[in-house]
Amino acid sequence: MAESRAARSIFLDAERCPEPHRLRGPVVQRRYLIGGEVRDWNGPMEEVLSPIWREDSVGPAPRPIGSYPRLTEKESLDALQSAVRACDRGRGQWPTSPVGERLAHLEQFTHRMIECREEVVRLLMWEIAKTLPDAQKEFDRTVQYIRDTIEAVKELDRASSRFSIQEGIIAQIRRAPMGVTLCMGPFNYPLNETFTTLIPALVMGNCVIMKPPKLGVLLHGPLLEAFRDSFPPGVINTVYGPGSTVIPPLIGSGAIDVLAFIGTSAVADTLRRQHPRPHRLRCVLGLEAKNPGVILPDADLELAVRESALGSLAFNGQRCTALKILFCHRSRFREFVDRFAASVDALAAGLPWEQGVTITPLPEPGKPERLRDLVEEAVARGARVANRNGGAVHGSLFMPAVLEGVVPGARLYEEEQFGPVVPIVAFDRIDEPIRYVEESSFGQQISIFGNNPEEIARLIDPLVNQVCRVNLNSQCQRGPDTFPFTGRKDSAEGTLSVSDALRVFSIRTLVAAKGNEGNKAILTDIVRGRRSSFLSTDFIF
Repeated sequence: MAESRAARSIFLDAERCPEPHRLRGPVVQRRYLIGGEVRDWNGPMEEVLSPIWREDSVGPAPRPIGSYPRLTEKESLDALQSAVRACDRGRGQWPTSPVGERLAHLEQFTHRMIECREEVVRLLMWEIAKTLPDAQKEFDRTVQYIRDTIEAVKELDRASSRFSIQEGIIAQIRRAPMGVTLCMGPFNYPLNETFTTLIPALVMGNCVIMKPPKLGVLLHGPLLEAFRDSFPPGVINTVYGPGSTVIPPLIGSGAIDVLAFIGTSAVADTLRRQHPRPHRLRCVLGLEAKNPGVILPDADLELAVRESALGSLAFNGQRCTALKILFCHRSRFREFVDRFAASVDALAAGLPWEQGVTITPLPEPGKPERLRDLVEEAVARGARVANRNGGAVHGSLFMPAVLEGVVPGARLYEEEQFGPVVPIVAFDRIDEPIRYVEESSFGQQISIFGNNPEEIARLIDPLVNQVCRVNLNSQCQRGPDTFPFTGRKDSAEGTLSVSDALRVFSIRTLVAAKGNEGNKAILTDIVRGRRSSFLSTDFIF
C-alpha cells in the first residue's frame, strides 16, 4: 500500500504537543490497591508504548511513555482474599449495608474522580490515541453514568420499600448482591466500559476485583486513592499484569461469583471453562459484533453517507457498535460508493489533540499489518479499494480503506475487522442482507436507511429476532445509557443499561412470613426499630 504525505508527516507533529496535553516525563505507575491499601510494587514492570510513535532518522518507532506492575499469582490471590474477606459470605459490612450508605460512598468517589479529569483525559490520548473531544466525552459520560446509576438505585429501592401480601403471605422483595465480582474492561473504552460494569457491581453490594485492559491501564492510576478513600477496605481491589498470569488463579479458585468481561468470545469461553463450577458463575459479557448497514433504493444518500461514515470510522472503527459492513442496493451502489469514498477521504488524520482530527494512530501492536492483510486478501478475491490512500500504513497509522466488491468467503466479509476498513457490498434483493444477518455468528445491531414505511416495517419484524437493536436512518450505537445494550448469538450475554446492569449484578431475594398476628408484630418491630437493612420501608429521596 502506498504511503500518503499525511501519513509520513504525522508523527513529526507529536514533538509540538501543546503544553496542556504534554506528558510530563514517563508515567511510572508502581501502585495497586488491595484491601484498602495502596501498595508499592518493586518487582518487574510492563512497558507502555504509545500509539503516538516518534519519528527519527530511520522512520517511525514506538514511543515508551511509562510502565505498570507485572504482578504475579501471589498478588492476584491477595486481591481475591481481600474481596472474599470483605464479602464474608454475604455478612460483610458492604453487602449488608443500607442502600443509602452505599450511595453515599459512591457519591464521595464521584467527587474525587472529577478532580482527576485532566490527567485521565491526557492519558486517554497518549495511551490509545483517542481524540481530545472523545476522551473528554468518555470521562464526562462516565461521570454522568455514575450519577444516573445513583438515581436508578434510588428508584429501584423506592419500588422495593413496601411489603406485598398475597394469599395470606407477607413478603418484602428486594435485590441482593451476588458476591465477588471480577471486572475486565476493553481497551477502546478503558474508562467508560470498565465502569459500566464496575459501578453497578459495587453499588449493588458486591466486592470487586478490577483488571484494567492491557491498553489503557495507566489512566486508572490517578483513581486509586479515590477508590481507597471512598470505599471500605477490600470492596474494590485492582490487579495489573499479564492476564494469563493473574486471571487464571482468580477464576480457578471458584471464589469468583460474577465475571464481567468485555472482549472476544474466545477469551470469554476460556475464562468460563477455568471455573471449577461454571454453573455458579454468572457471566456478563460484551463480545464481538459485525453490525451491518443496509441502504435501500429510496434512501436519502446524503444522510446515509454521513451516518455510515460516522458509524464506521468513529474512533477508527474500534467500537463493537461500529458499522462493519455496508450493503447497498445495486441501483444506488455506484453513487453511494463514490460519495462515501469522498466523505472518508475528507476525514482529517492526525494526533489526538489536533482540532478536527478523526483518524488517529491505532493502539494495538501489529494492527495496521493485520488490517492490510485483510484488505489484500479481499482485493485478491476481486474487491477494489475505492478511496485515495486507502490502506496506507505508516507506523501505527492506518489510513481508512473503503472496499467495494467484497465477496462472501473473503475474511473481511465475515470477520470483525475492528479498525478503519469499510467493505461495501451490492445487493439486488433484500433477502441477501437479511440472509447475511441470519447466518452471521453475531447479533448486536443493524442500521437501515430508507424512507418506505411499508418496506421498513417488513424488515423490522424478522430483524428484531436476529439482533437486539434496529436503528432507522442512523448509525449503530450504545446510547443513551438508559436503553438496553446487549446482543444475541456470540455478541453478548446479559443486558447492560443503567437499570438493567443493577439487575444483572444482583438477584431477587425476599423475606416472607404467614400473615398471623405474631409474625406481623415481629415484622413491625424490625421495621420500626430499623433493625435490618433488608427489611425496611425507608424511602430514599
